[in-house]
Amino acid sequence: MCEFIQSVMSDAAFSNKRTERTFCNIAVTKDCYYVNERGIRWFFQVFCLFIYLFLPINIILYYSVKNRKFKNIILLITSLCFYAWGEPVWIVLLLISSWVDYCHGLYIERFHGTKWAKYGVVSSIILNLSLLIAFKYSAFIYENVNLIFSTSFQVPDVTLPIGISFYTFQTISYTVDVYRGKVQAQRKFSTFLLYVSLFPQLVAGPIVRYADIAKQIEHRTTNISQISDGVNRFIIGLGKKVLLANTAGSYATMFMGRSSESLTITEAWFGIVMFTLQIYFDFSGYSDMAIGLGKILGFEYKENFNYPYISRSATEFWRRWHISLGSFFRDYVYIPLGGNRKNEFLNLMIVWFLTGIWHGASWNFVVWGLYFGILIYVEKKMLGRVLEKLPRIVSHCYLLVVVIIGWTFFYFTEMNEAFSYIKVLFGFANQSFASTELTIIITNNIFWIVIAILLCTPLIKVMGEKVCKGAVHKSCLIIGNVMILILCTAVLVNESYNPFLYFRF
Repeated sequence: MCEFIQSVMSDAAFSNKRTERTFCNIAVTKDCYYVNERGIRWFFQVFCLFIYLFLPINIILYYSVKNRKFKNIILLITSLCFYAWGEPVWIVLLLISSWVDYCHGLYIERFHGTKWAKYGVVSSIILNLSLLIAFKYSAFIYENVNLIFSTSFQVPDVTLPIGISFYTFQTISYTVDVYRGKVQAQRKFSTFLLYVSLFPQLVAGPIVRYADIAKQIEHRTTNISQISDGVNRFIIGLGKKVLLANTAGSYATMFMGRSSESLTITEAWFGIVMFTLQIYFDFSGYSDMAIGLGKILGFEYKENFNYPYISRSATEFWRRWHISLGSFFRDYVYIPLGGNRKNEFLNLMIVWFLTGIWHGASWNFVVWGLYFGILIYVEKKMLGRVLEKLPRIVSHCYLLVVVIIGWTFFYFTEMNEAFSYIKVLFGFANQSFASTELTIIITNNIFWIVIAILLCTPLIKVMGEKVCKGAVHKSCLIIGNVMILILCTAVLVNESYNPFLYFRF
């Protein structure tokens, strides 16, 4: 239930940014989203309702029946209720979008192998992308038309349906896979709607393809071990979000929310490193929660993050980061365009333009996407071979630097702010090197910082599995999960900083 974005709690931080509209108690500005006091209460209420009411009731009802059809009916009803809680009106759009692609799937399969099937898949793609453009990019398009042609068209005030980017891509993948003959069209609308609306991954991903869970919807089994793994994975994701991402985000805002002129070099580095941690723990945390909930209900979702910050190149990084999105663009855009067989550079730029704009309707996201597209192309042609020969520590440092620069473009919607910040990072702005304030913050939080950095690697997980085995391992997991759940609840009660990343999806 989120999007990549900065969140700030103080009104002072937004003295030059006017609120345009509100959505689900989230104040939406031209440059960013932040959570107001009502939003904080809403977040805590939703958290409590979900963890301590919705989820237990859902699981009790789900496991109170043995028939798979009844289980699916319970999941469908609870998933629609879950989505309606965020913004009831948009459930109509979800139902219409699902019905349109359900019908397209049947039509494409009926005329499979003919030109009419091709017309069907083109129609599905156009309709889905039209919905996405209308709700997510219409204001962006109008603003740029007015800027370029000096017109004065009224910019539409359209709120963004929760999770539209995720379920739109899921239904596109379905119709294309039916056209390619990879899956059979689903005959029952209720079953197809369940695929689209499953609450574990509905609003924040990962992007789940119908081909990956079609059999699981019809036939799945669960056991105590799987449920235990799911609970553990869910609580780990919750801990990442609440204990790590929120804390890192508060420090990122503390320094990146200032003007570049008032920062020292080390403060600038600390701020962007905190944002680097926030964006990883936030999104990977939500993915962990989705995968864990799926396991509890008998579904096996593919991994979406695989310790991306241990990579040695931008190419490897994007094999490990947001895997479901990267594989979607690879299979449904890059390869159909010709991949690396012809027009490789153009194909890469198209894919990375789309990757950037998918994350948000702003030019900084386009720059961020093309930045990585160019990096990956350069690595493919020459730099990649050099990186492989360099010592691992050198290539790893290269990756971290280029990723941090990328996150700077991602954070700032105004390009002049991004470049000003980068100047400070590399000492080109005649700023002081360090500050007493930062020294105190690091000293007081050194334990948390070390743990957060280590959790970006598989080191703690590997060491834990080696040291704790058998019954001891299970006991440690139970104790750890209980402690994380208690800490998360306590933190959410007392903390005022609970940013909703990814809400523009």
